Amino acid sequence: MTGVSGAGRSRGRRRGPRHAAAILCLLLIIGACGGDDLSLSEYVELVNDAAAVASARAAEITAEGILSEDSTPQQIEAGLTRILEEIRIPLQESVDAIDPPEQVAELHTLLWSWHADFIGVETTLAARMGATPDTEQGWTMLSDSPEVVAYRVSLAEGKQVCIDFQAQLDATEARGVFEDTPWLPSEMKEVVNAALGCEGFPENPQSVYRYPPP
Repeated sequence: MTGVSGAGRSRGRRRGPRHAAAILCLLLIIGACGGDDLSLSEYVELVNDAAAVASARAAEITAEGILSEDSTPQQIEAGLTRILEEIRIPLQESVDAIDPPEQVAELHTLLWSWHADFIGVETTLAARMGATPDTEQGWTMLSDSPEVVAYRVSLAEGKQVCIDFQAQLDATEARGVFEDTPWLPSEMKEVVNAALGCEGFPENPQSVYRYPPP
């Protein structure tokens, strides 16, 4: 999922954050509810099946071009609100309803506790965008605002979650948890990388919504 950007109308200035892929890729999973005593295979299958649904919705939103590097703060607010209400919040509600197998419970918590926190951070950012004038002064004040600072910190934490997930997955595999399902680690890695946009997080989160751009 690509195409979401936190940019404003340029007037010669480029402000688009470098996390467009991260925002949209993170939306790839819309969680599915599972029953009691899910097996590892069933758990991964639920997530994989849900990913197809969410991916289709994300493609529709992306095709609309709701955000671009020329977006005003108010357009960014509207775009973030749609992402939150139509995908991110339903996603969190769905994954919260999953009771993961004990073997991957820590991994599940690692991923989705960050996402839950990110919803709060992004909600606050959207409100701040709505109150920001599309002027040089407005963008300058936004760049140093507590809301944007918190957003940059949360993006950096998301990058670290991707690293920590891989480390925990490797450790879980080393304990022989996947002995009967040796294909699951690679499947889980693929799904999580897509869900969190691990390859799409900005190289330097501190540059996001930085004005003037570095």
